[in-house]
Amino acid sequence: MLSITECPRDAMQGIDRQIPTAVKVNYLQRLLAVGFARLDFGSFVSHRAVPQLRDTAAVLRQLDTSASATQLLAIVANVRGAREAAGYTAIQVLGFPFSVSETFQLRNTRRTIAQSLEMVREMQAICRGQGKQLLIYLSMGFGNPYGDPWGPDIVAGYAAELAATGIREMAVADTVGSATPRGITEIYTRLKSVLPDVSLGLHLHSTPATSRSKLVAALDAGCDRFDTALRGFGGCPMAEDRLTGNIATETLLNLAAERQIPTGLDMQAWQVAMQYSNEVFLP
Repeated sequence: MLSITECPRDAMQGIDRQIPTAVKVNYLQRLLAVGFARLDFGSFVSHRAVPQLRDTAAVLRQLDTSASATQLLAIVANVRGAREAAGYTAIQVLGFPFSVSETFQLRNTRRTIAQSLEMVREMQAICRGQGKQLLIYLSMGFGNPYGDPWGPDIVAGYAAELAATGIREMAVADTVGSATPRGITEIYTRLKSVLPDVSLGLHLHSTPATSRSKLVAALDAGCDRFDTALRGFGGCPMAEDRLTGNIATETLLNLAAERQIPTGLDMQAWQVAMQYSNEVFLP
């Protein structure tokens, strides 16, 4: 069965107009009814950096998670954010973007890679103390637009360092849509072989034209954990001026249906969420 993390947070964060809190709550409530493994619903980061998500705490207070088995995932960028997110009972997973590109790590978290490794150790201690799971995104895992050193050995090296701190969940993240099917096969297969005790997923950004071929490569490599966003909205505003959207959830669902791979999702609830998404993403 595929494990799908739906990423409305990623989809909303690059939208300039402020989406009303009530609309976010209504949308997230509908997504909770679908039955995704996880819902990347918000972030505890600088309001100046990502103003769209400044109401994450207010959204969380209004969500009813009692009837859903979906885990709530919140993105954090530093220890302060990790402490704040870990204080909420409803949040089960904290996600931290650890970039294998020094330039992007500085842009995204204002920390070097070395400083970020130390932050991961502190975040891991916070999560253990609060009964939370820490998920590390290997950001820029398929290359970067800055000319920073990159390659399978570099990605695997940082992943091994993170695993040595006790991290047991990672997702290779294609932050700017630079991954190719061949690169996905190479990186994913390499990491699975050297980190057998780590649960490994993929967070891919892509243009619609190349999304399917990337998913096929990932599935053929044995990946069963994917991050997607309804209609392929999203992108990281810290990466570059042009946003590259997430892979559309419906593209993955169509491929899963073709291959007869179960998802465990309520497709009637999915259609309801799809229809309501117009309230969120259309001006």
